Amino acid sequence: MERCGWAGLEEIYVNYHDTEWGVPEYDSRALWEKLILDGFQAGLSWITILKKRENFRAAFEGFDPHVIAGWGEAEVTRLLADPGIIRHRGKIEATINNARAWIELEEKGGFDAFMWRYVDGTPLQTRFATQADVPPQTPLSAQVSKDLKKAGFKFCGPTIVYAWMEACGLVNDHIVTCHRHDECAAMAR
Repeated sequence: MERCGWAGLEEIYVNYHDTEWGVPEYDSRALWEKLILDGFQAGLSWITILKKRENFRAAFEGFDPHVIAGWGEAEVTRLLADPGIIRHRGKIEATINNARAWIELEEKGGFDAFMWRYVDGTPLQTRFATQADVPPQTPLSAQVSKDLKKAGFKFCGPTIVYAWMEACGLVNDHIVTCHRHDECAAMAR
């Protein structure tokens, strides 16, 4: 069975690739959690975040934006002392900020609707032959990044946004020989 080359051989990465990455995510809160985690990944490898994901979920109250939006310096200090997560003040403060921005978008029709409109509600289907063909960002991810920043989000540059779009299935970037390419394509609404 062939997989995308980035999945490697480590079980946690293979499981993530085979069950989650590229699966269309329509839940607004789950989309937000994944965007936050992709922001924490900036400058690091995704497997670092993946191995700490449960710690992140515990430290950030299950990524409940309504809880996080009310946080301040006391919570930032607590999180900076938590060895189970990435202790980066800017990323932690951006998460609190992004919770507030998410709530605003949620009240204006939903973060999920805001994001899925970029692809008309249907995942984009690419047909890349090799991992080297997959771009790190696209004009669409640059536009989404710009619009997110205009909505008040931080740590959401075009490369982060593109990785997030791939992870959440807004774009199906499994290479064509990967067993998950056609499986994820079939999941589109």
